[in-house]
Amino acid sequence: MKAFQKKSSVSSGPVSFRAALKKDLKKNSFAYLLIVPVLLWYLVFCYAPMWGILLSFKDYKPLLGFAGSKWVGLKHFQDFLSGPYFFRTIKNTLMLNVWGLAFGFTSPILLALLLNEVKSMKFKKVVQTITYMPHFISLIVICGMIHIFTQSGGILTQLVNMITGTEHASLLGYSNMFRPIYTFSGIWQNIGWDSIIYLSAMSSIDPGLYEAAEIDGAGRLRKMWHVTLPQIRPTIIILFIFAVGGLMASGHEKIILLYNPLTYDTSDVIASYVYRRGLQEASYSFATAVGLISSVVNFLLLWITNKISKKYSEISIF
Repeated sequence: MKAFQKKSSVSSGPVSFRAALKKDLKKNSFAYLLIVPVLLWYLVFCYAPMWGILLSFKDYKPLLGFAGSKWVGLKHFQDFLSGPYFFRTIKNTLMLNVWGLAFGFTSPILLALLLNEVKSMKFKKVVQTITYMPHFISLIVICGMIHIFTQSGGILTQLVNMITGTEHASLLGYSNMFRPIYTFSGIWQNIGWDSIIYLSAMSSIDPGLYEAAEIDGAGRLRKMWHVTLPQIRPTIIILFIFAVGGLMASGHEKIILLYNPLTYDTSDVIASYVYRRGLQEASYSFATAVGLISSVVNFLLLWITNKISKKYSEISIF
C-alpha cells in the first residue's frame, strides 16, 4: 500500500517541458522525421532568401556585388508609386483576382454541392475524374491549348463569332477578352481539384441532420442551403481568407504565357511587370521593391480579412 501511494504521488507531480518533449520525440520519432524535409524546404527557399529584400533599398549592380552597391533608400518605391504603370498594374492585378474570387472561388463550392447530391456513385466518379484531369496537365500544355482554341478559326473564336455575329482574329489579341479567357480557363483547370476539400468537409456531416431536415419537409435545395452550407462554412471562410490574402499575387507564369503587348492594358499585373523589369531589363532593385510592396499589401489584406472574420464569425487562421 505504501509503495502504491509513493508511486502515485511521484507520477502525479508536474512534468517538465523538456521531459515531456523528450518523451514525445521518442514516442513519435517517425512523425517528426517526416516534418524535417518540410522545415528544411521552408528554411532554404523561404526564410534564407529573405535577406534579398535589402536589394530594394540599394542600387544593385552585379559587378559591384551586394556590399559594393550603394544605398538609395526609398527611391525605387517612389519610382514605382509615381511611375506610369502603377495604376495599370494595380488595377489589372485586382481585377483579375476579383474575377477569380467571383467565379473561380465559388465554382468548386457549387460543383461539390452538386456532386454531394448525386446518388449514382458511378456517375459521380466519372464526373470527378473528368473535372480532375485538367489539373494534372502541365501549365505549358494548358496555355498551348488555350492558344489553339482562341486562334483565328479556333473553337472558342468560332463560338464567340457565332454569339456576337462579328469576325475575330485570335481572341488573345483583344484586351477585353483576356480576363474572361484567363479566369474561365483557370476554372476549367482547377474546379475539380479545388472541390476535393469541400467534398471532404461534406463527408463529415452527420447524416442525422439530413434526416431531421427531411422530417421537417425540406427538399434537396433546402437541405443544401440549411444543412450542407452551414456545416462547411468554416472551410469556406478559411479558404476565402487565404484567397483574399493572395489578391496581389496573380499567377504570373500563366499570364506571361498568354499575354502580349496588345493586351497589356488588361493583362499586365504586378508579377508580370516585376518579371519584365527584373529579368528582361535587369532592374533587380526596382523589381525587388515592387515585389516587396506586393507582399506587404498581401499580408495586410490577409490580416484585415482574418480580423473581420474572427469578429463576425469567430473563425480565423490566427
